[in-house]
Amino acid sequence: MKALITGASSGLGRDIARVLDGLGHELILVARRENRLRELSNELAGSPRIIIQDISTLEGCMALYELVREEQIDVLINNAGFGVFGAFDCTDLDKELQMIRTNVEAPHILTKLFLKSFISRDSGYILNVSSASSFYPGPYMAAYYASKAYILHLTQAVGEELRRQGSHVYIGAFCPGPIHTEFDEKANCHFQLQYISSRRAAEYAVERMLRRQGVIVPGVQMKAFRFFRRFLPDGLVVRLCACIQAPGCSPDFSETDKWQEKPEPAQSIL
Repeated sequence: MKALITGASSGLGRDIARVLDGLGHELILVARRENRLRELSNELAGSPRIIIQDISTLEGCMALYELVREEQIDVLINNAGFGVFGAFDCTDLDKELQMIRTNVEAPHILTKLFLKSFISRDSGYILNVSSASSFYPGPYMAAYYASKAYILHLTQAVGEELRRQGSHVYIGAFCPGPIHTEFDEKANCHFQLQYISSRRAAEYAVERMLRRQGVIVPGVQMKAFRFFRRFLPDGLVVRLCACIQAPGCSPDFSETDKWQEKPEPAQSIL
């Protein structure tokens, strides 16, 4: 099968690529950082195709789709995303809007575009990377939590539409808790929760996707939080979520500016 992975240059996306490569999938890796993609490509057993593309705009998403629309993509992994930490009145609006475009608009657009072709041939897998944060409100990461809730609810709704149609197309949401990736450094925060390794999260996500599980939550701790959340009043839940972010996290984004890259034109490297 042929799989396209966005945000493949680091963290979870990189490890999902490694897992799928180990299963013999043909890969198309999408990200903005060419050097990271080349490093990953060199370590994989297959010969993945590399596409350098910023998908935080409609034009970027459409450019990506046009590059691959004639190919039979079997698996779409919508993984690209990032977070912004800080009190809502203090966070940078431009950065938040870029986050919303990347976390919400990009997977929305790509899901719609690829879903049409998947439905036409009645096969295909779409895995949207959401987060355990999608189950809760998130003080000090309000927009990020909301963006992940959008992805979860979109995925569940489309999944029900497909079920009612009798379609064999799969769509699922991966909702992990904290993972050991670059996310914390970029968002300038740390969670007071048990972390899991990026590789283990990737293995779990792929395994459950292939078993066609609709909402995928790795780890006993996150499963327990999701279960007990239904018994707690909303006011208590939002207070507990505020405590999850480590005390002393600063809303100063001077450090995270280092990783913000300028958009590059779409190009394909075979």
